[in-house]
Amino acid sequence: MKYFVANWKMHKTCAEALDFLEYFKNISLSKEEYVIIAPPFTLLWPLSKSLQDSKIKLSAQNMYCEDKGAFTGEISPIQLKDCNVDYVIIGHSERRNIFHEDNELISKKLKKAFEYNITPIFCVGETLEQRQKGLTFDTISNQLSAGLAKLSEDEISKIIIAYEPVWAIGTGVNATPEQAEEVHLFINSFIQKNYFKNKNSDVKILYGGSVTPSNIKDLMNISKIDGVLVGGASLQQESFLKIVKYKGEDK
Repeated sequence: MKYFVANWKMHKTCAEALDFLEYFKNISLSKEEYVIIAPPFTLLWPLSKSLQDSKIKLSAQNMYCEDKGAFTGEISPIQLKDCNVDYVIIGHSERRNIFHEDNELISKKLKKAFEYNITPIFCVGETLEQRQKGLTFDTISNQLSAGLAKLSEDEISKIIIAYEPVWAIGTGVNATPEQAEEVHLFINSFIQKNYFKNKNSDVKILYGGSVTPSNIKDLMNISKIDGVLVGGASLQQESFLKIVKYKGEDK
């Protein structure tokens, strides 16, 4: 099974989102194509109603680590479950870098998501400066160790990890297949050695970073890439469809 996650970020009105789904719901998805839409919070409830009879799943873009309380501007896992949300993106580079979320907060969010049976899509990745200094693996291992610290083995086996090289997000610069494969294999090996004693856990690892219809085939041919986290190219029906149906598309 391959995962295709559309992260709409701060885009789309309700009318635009419903129009997108009406187009996409008519597309036949195979058993190997698992589509998840992550809209802004304002669209979760209307989209959950629209997706009731669809194979497409719903994700939130973020979530706070408390059930309720005086946290102005935040959203709780209880509220997400009320909108029939199955997934939540945690630790996206924009949350880390723009809103200064640290590893400790991200770890709490991951644990809280599992308490409510919401599957986290846990993002890790290095900045351009860290890559240039040869700190890619150190950065990612630190993010993984801190983020997964509060989780049980069973929870870690269910998590989805998304590798997003920060220097490739929204820049049009994609990691080469060799760069992406190297990091995906590192993440898989790190998890196996540290949490499963080299047992096969089959934790899903996605790639995110300027994913487009023109590079999807190359990306999906890489070892241990189980899908993609798509930003800008997921905003238009045609381009996202070409990504989901990449086997039938020319590069």
